[in-house]
Amino acid sequence: MAEIMREKSQGKEQSYAETPCEGDQTAPERQTLRERTAKSPEGFSFLVLMSLEFHTCSPPAVPSPPHTSKIFIAVVVARDYPLRQRLHLLPLLHRSLIIADVLKEMLNKGGIFEYVESGPMGAEELAFRFAVNTINRNRTLLPNTTLTYDTQKINLYDSFEASKKACDQLSLGVAAIFGPSHSSSANAVQSICNALGVPHIQTRWKHQVSDNKDSFYVSLYPDFSSLSRAILDLVQFFKWKTVTVVYDDSTGLIRLQELIKAPSRYNLRLKIRQLPADTKDAKPLLKEMKRGKEFHVIFDCSHEMAAGILKQALAMGMMTEYYHYIFTTLDLFALDVEPYRYSGVNMTGFRILNTENTQVSSIIEKWSMERLQAPPKPDSGLLDGFMTTDAALMYDAVHVVSVGVQQFPQMTVSSLQCNRHKPWRFGTRFMSLIKEAHWEGLTGRITFNKTNGLRTDFDLDVISLKEEGLEKIGTWDPASGLNMTESQKGKPANITDSLSNRSLIVTTILEEPYVLFKKSDKPLYGNDRFEGYCIDLLRELSTILGFTYEIRLVEDGKYGAQDDANGQWNGMVRELIDHKADLAVAPLAITYVREKVIDFSKPFMTLGISILYRKPNGTNPGVFSFLNPLSPDIWMYILLAYLGVSCVLFVIARFSPYEWYNPHPCNPDSDVVENNFTLLNSFWFGVGALMQQGSELMPKALSTRIVGGIWWFFTLIIISSYTANLAAFLTIEYGAVEDGATMTFFKKSKISTYDKMWAFMSSRRQSVLVKSNEEGIQRVLTSDYAFLMESTTIEFVTQRNCNLTQIGGLIDSKGYGVGTPMGSPYRDKITIAILQLQEEGKLHMMKEKWWRGNGCPEEESKEASALGVQNIGGIFIVLAAGLVLSVFVAVGEFLYKSKKNAQLEKRSFCSAMVEELRMSLKCQRRLKHKPQAPVIVKTEEVINMHTFNDRRLPAEVLPIIKYFVKYIEAIKYFILAIRYDRARKQYTNFYKYGANSNIEIEQTLTVDSYQKHHVTELQ
Repeated sequence: MAEIMREKSQGKEQSYAETPCEGDQTAPERQTLRERTAKSPEGFSFLVLMSLEFHTCSPPAVPSPPHTSKIFIAVVVARDYPLRQRLHLLPLLHRSLIIADVLKEMLNKGGIFEYVESGPMGAEELAFRFAVNTINRNRTLLPNTTLTYDTQKINLYDSFEASKKACDQLSLGVAAIFGPSHSSSANAVQSICNALGVPHIQTRWKHQVSDNKDSFYVSLYPDFSSLSRAILDLVQFFKWKTVTVVYDDSTGLIRLQELIKAPSRYNLRLKIRQLPADTKDAKPLLKEMKRGKEFHVIFDCSHEMAAGILKQALAMGMMTEYYHYIFTTLDLFALDVEPYRYSGVNMTGFRILNTENTQVSSIIEKWSMERLQAPPKPDSGLLDGFMTTDAALMYDAVHVVSVGVQQFPQMTVSSLQCNRHKPWRFGTRFMSLIKEAHWEGLTGRITFNKTNGLRTDFDLDVISLKEEGLEKIGTWDPASGLNMTESQKGKPANITDSLSNRSLIVTTILEEPYVLFKKSDKPLYGNDRFEGYCIDLLRELSTILGFTYEIRLVEDGKYGAQDDANGQWNGMVRELIDHKADLAVAPLAITYVREKVIDFSKPFMTLGISILYRKPNGTNPGVFSFLNPLSPDIWMYILLAYLGVSCVLFVIARFSPYEWYNPHPCNPDSDVVENNFTLLNSFWFGVGALMQQGSELMPKALSTRIVGGIWWFFTLIIISSYTANLAAFLTIEYGAVEDGATMTFFKKSKISTYDKMWAFMSSRRQSVLVKSNEEGIQRVLTSDYAFLMESTTIEFVTQRNCNLTQIGGLIDSKGYGVGTPMGSPYRDKITIAILQLQEEGKLHMMKEKWWRGNGCPEEESKEASALGVQNIGGIFIVLAAGLVLSVFVAVGEFLYKSKKNAQLEKRSFCSAMVEELRMSLKCQRRLKHKPQAPVIVKTEEVINMHTFNDRRLPAEVLPIIKYFVKYIEAIKYFILAIRYDRARKQYTNFYKYGANSNIEIEQTLTVDSYQKHHVTELQ
């Protein structure tokens, strides 16, 4: 009988549990057994619990709700018992799960597990049974015990029912309760366990309040604060700048607290989204993420939801190498990823199951055989035979509690009542033994925090999707953090690092000699249509990296620039942003603004901005080219205006009485008046105003001032127009390719010179900015236009067109690189290939191939040439003509003056001219020429003389002027003669005679006699 009982207890538990009751005899049997157990000195409440209390009999009249859970009870039967009493109990226990050996101790374990809906047996339930069977078969851990179990369904979200079932279990006597997993039910059961001192074992995450005093609680699930740090370390390792977090329920935000706090401590932009709650259709959310170009996503959801998201993402075209997904579920390794292995998507997650351990692998293999008896639900997304994390944790939980039982052999269970609040006397000691337990299980080492019962010390494997499947790429633990290791078998760490057998879309632009259509008599198709430097470079890259490509010309024909109004990009940059192309192989300059939206490889060519201009055509400009700003008609009108204004000014000044003035202001009664505006002075006034130099002649009358003011205004406009047209005539227009890197350089530059150049180009945007380099080159050849472009292109153009040249040096320094979308995995490999081509000299060879032309004569200098005589020689001609004219005028004045002196002195013209010449060459003071015969002039005649000339007097008046001069000198010398007594008497009569103004002056003195007399008297 004992052998039969042992066989049933060790191998037939499942059949017992699944055998239905017959009739209604179970209830009286249960009551009889309770009564006999209560009278038993040893106590058998645990046996009643497992054998009859939850045994399923006839189907219930009312069907169970669709969302139910099951309660598992594991019972250990033990202690010496008389054979007669055991045989007496046998009829009552023939359908029970517990048949004990006569020499064993007895101990009960209770577990509560939840299911969303009725269906196949869950992984946790199966793991619970598998753990019990394993312990029963292997007597190493519990040599004197045998574990049994039973199940019962409960409502999923009914915490009241969970509390009631827990109280029923405790009243029959249990050593520990497992589950339930749902938070509301778990909290209810946890409060009961805390009150009665029964250990509560959890294998799923439950939010812990900071001041929670759950002293009878342990959880084998890794602490999610530590998991959140692991996810943050992974984000930092990948150097993500923008991250999208997608969570399933509100607890996801609690689990990811460390990541949500990251933007305040790190340079991280976080976007949070929630999955739809009432439906499994995530396509609207994925579509919105795709439209927002959210490529780095963290999904916090169950493995069932993760499997559905991956399928929908594949249908949405979001399983490409540009997307990188991180899943927080620890069951990523158990998902079916076969459809995504060759998609190129980056998928990363964590695994706590230690599959590299041989013992663990052996247990998982046995589990697989057990699992095949209860395959997973079709929509779970799990592979058949894989042990999930929840199942592994349940397996470890049973073993950890068994370790506590092993270390506490004196422990016995007793019936506990929820309404009495009398705790289990062994509960505190048993709970401390569980928290102190150390076990190396399927999920690695298991230790608990003695304060809160959380599992904070654990190891995680970082797994990533490869072409061979999910592989380990690193580890993480709370102490040392993230440790990324090299991939196994020398394979690259990222699936997209290997470009072998991949087909890439390459965008480019027609730009000689980089990309141009191949000339052929036969029609060409596909990539054969193009040739050029960039085509050769692309061919070399594909040879090294082993990828194939399809060349597509950019739709709008632009390189790529950002619109200031809406911030949108165009050209090849836009196609890379929209992922319409994988690479941009073209003369695409690496700039700061482009680097913020796309990635670049290392430059394959270094260059700078320079100026392309046409060479001088050999014809010198006219010497009078300074007259070009104004047309000949304008010059003629200016000359006529000058003559007319001068003549009008002369006439008006003669007729206006206010332009006449007294030349002797000391004699207000004088009738002699003069006028400054003679005909010559009028012309001089006009010239001075026209040249903006002024003159000493100032108009006094209102009429003459009106003429002068109008003339000044006229000259102001004329001179300003001439200056502006001269500057424009000498200034050459310049521009660049619209929306190119050169234009962006001047647009963003903070240097004043370049900023002024951009102001010039932006003010004439329609006329100076061109659509392409070809258009700019044609403008240089056909007009006075300087084209700002890359020095390499200038070098290519000047090699083929000797009429063009490069002006000056390089304005900046930059490089051409291969463009890739932001975060593209191709960039590093392409960079390595470019460096390899550079070291092998192939880049130089390709440039020589496409840049070498017919050759042009070497230029002496590319520096800007200075202005020559041929440019402004006319100014010197005008200056020389003016000097020659002034010499001729001076000669004419000299001859005229000599003639006048000859007539005045009554001598020959030649002698007078020689005398004037002699005096001029000696540079001495010129003396007045005296007349040959003195002329007596009366005062009345002088007073009554009138002449229009203001500065010249008739010849008859000259002696009178000389007399007055002598008269004034006599007065001066008289003052000097006072010092001499001998001269006082001699000069007294002369003083009286000269002082009397009424006496007619008839005495005449010659200069010689007066000087001799004066000298004699002074001596």
